[in-house]
Amino acid sequence: MRLFLCEKPSQAKDIAKMLQANRRGDGCWLGSNVTVTWCIGHLLETAPPDAYDARYKRWVLSDLPIIPERWKMLVKPKTAGQFKAVKRLLGEADELVIATDADREGEMIARELVEHCRYRGPILRLWLSALDDASIRKALAALKPGAETFSLYHAALGRSRADWLIGMNMSRLFTLLGQQSGYQGVLPVGRVQTPTLRLVVDRDRSIADFIPVAYWAIEVQLLGDGASFSAQWRAADDTCDEHGRCLNQALAQQAAAAMRNAASARLVRLRTERMREAAPLPFDLGTLQEVCSKKLGLGAQETLDIAQALYETHKVITYPRSDCGYLPLSQHGEAPVILAALGRADPSLRELLQHIEPQRRSRAWNDAKVSAHHGIIPTAAGLNLERLVGKQRAVYSMIRARYLAQFLPNHEYDRTQADFDCAGQALRAVGKQIVEPGWKRALPQALAPSKGSEGPAVQTLPALSEGQDCAVAEVALKDLWTQPPKPYTEGDLIKAMKNVAKLVADPRLKQKLKDTTGIGTEATRAGIIQGLLDRGYLLKQGKALAATPAAFSLIDAVPRAIADPGTTAIWEQALDMVQSGEMSLEEFVAKQSAWMSKQVQRCAGLRLTISGPASPAGRGAAPWKNKRKAGKPRVAAAKRARKPA
Repeated sequence: MRLFLCEKPSQAKDIAKMLQANRRGDGCWLGSNVTVTWCIGHLLETAPPDAYDARYKRWVLSDLPIIPERWKMLVKPKTAGQFKAVKRLLGEADELVIATDADREGEMIARELVEHCRYRGPILRLWLSALDDASIRKALAALKPGAETFSLYHAALGRSRADWLIGMNMSRLFTLLGQQSGYQGVLPVGRVQTPTLRLVVDRDRSIADFIPVAYWAIEVQLLGDGASFSAQWRAADDTCDEHGRCLNQALAQQAAAAMRNAASARLVRLRTERMREAAPLPFDLGTLQEVCSKKLGLGAQETLDIAQALYETHKVITYPRSDCGYLPLSQHGEAPVILAALGRADPSLRELLQHIEPQRRSRAWNDAKVSAHHGIIPTAAGLNLERLVGKQRAVYSMIRARYLAQFLPNHEYDRTQADFDCAGQALRAVGKQIVEPGWKRALPQALAPSKGSEGPAVQTLPALSEGQDCAVAEVALKDLWTQPPKPYTEGDLIKAMKNVAKLVADPRLKQKLKDTTGIGTEATRAGIIQGLLDRGYLLKQGKALAATPAAFSLIDAVPRAIADPGTTAIWEQALDMVQSGEMSLEEFVAKQSAWMSKQVQRCAGLRLTISGPASPAGRGAAPWKNKRKAGKPRVAAAKRARKPA
């Protein structure tokens, strides 16, 4: 009997249908010499410390570090019934096809069962990126040898054991140190969650420490060819900061007065340049979470849950936990079928589809840049959009729009820059004239910049020529202040986790973090953020995230290496070596254990002071909220100081 082992019941049902395994069995679907069973995520879990020695039930400093000699796995009590069914079926199987998700974690979910249940038969691998019928049929016809993906298991196992060593040892250590100072809560520490928490703590500190600086700008309304347009004053470089903001009030006042007395401004230089923008790539999960946070106000976990439902339940998108926005060249051949299905499912696309060129191949199709998964795109499983409502429909529409954009021309516009001389002062007006809407036809709303994200509003300039004089209609001197960094939203934090390489100085580690797309994975980042919220390390104030006092205390206390994203880069480098066979799993775990032992020795004598509870009941005001109150006197005092006597 050939046994298919899936990750979830819904996945098993879809695959069973294609295999004509239509009879329901005990924890499985049965067909002719084929059986399809399923896990419910991980059916096994790494044993806690007390499974190795009963004394570890009590948390004692002298017992640390805890490093298992032989790692144990335990059956999860909640899904023990399904584990029994899988174990029985593995004992009866002549051949196993692993059909879990096509990534490290999916490989581990299956392989840990294979090892625990001591299955020794032949293994094949089903590699799926979508659950519509056509994709399943195609993958079933191209089963991989099991050995081809086995190294993913050891890499996932190494990550799991490294997480266990840090989580169990450092969480116990800092909780016990906190108790010595009178703090009674648990202080969890994690390989990914602690560097993530540090990002928010550092941002909140930069907001709290921010001192506003005054600067001045002048906006001039000019009249040319019967139309009004705005131009911005350009102060001399030696009076500006690095962002071109004028810091000299007297100079700005003199310039404004001079221009008010001028009748006109002369156009001294006119330049028009044709600009071309390529379509954005299809979404990876992190980018989808970032955009959904900004445009739809969705949390990271909420976006993931919606995308998972679109994939599993409705089958209208491909695998959502992808870290890649590129598409394989082979996928381009399926485009006409997908485009036709989208048109049938939504008649409102009829006008847009007239501009679509199915043969167009954008930069998204690039085999060299495709990882284990490709970008999130619609499937050919055409679905009447009336079945998708509210947030599901909004998220699906954004994914679909990014895909449709790949078959439209570049967005083209003429950017005109006009430089004026007005009473000896330099002015610049910038205008934009769209020549070809291109891919923006597909998603004008989804890609429209947020208010304030691009400075002054885009304008269209009238017909101008060098040497022309334009009348001065109005001169506005603006009294402005520099603004503090904005608090993270969930979408911003996902982006920061992906782009954390910017914060690392070592060029090799910086490159590694770029190659591995930062800290965490597409599948885990939302859960990491949610865990920090649930544990009371983070607060949500509207869309904004802020660190609690306990978070500040913990980040200040833990060894810098644990909160440093560069450490994650080193581990990811080692995990890549495990996956490629350059390092054994045993060697990786031994190095992690030795490193952990040193950290415990260094920190065991620390005196910890925790400022406030980490529990939700004891949450205080977010630091950035306090900053606004504390910052007002600074601003007011600065304003009083600069008023003319």
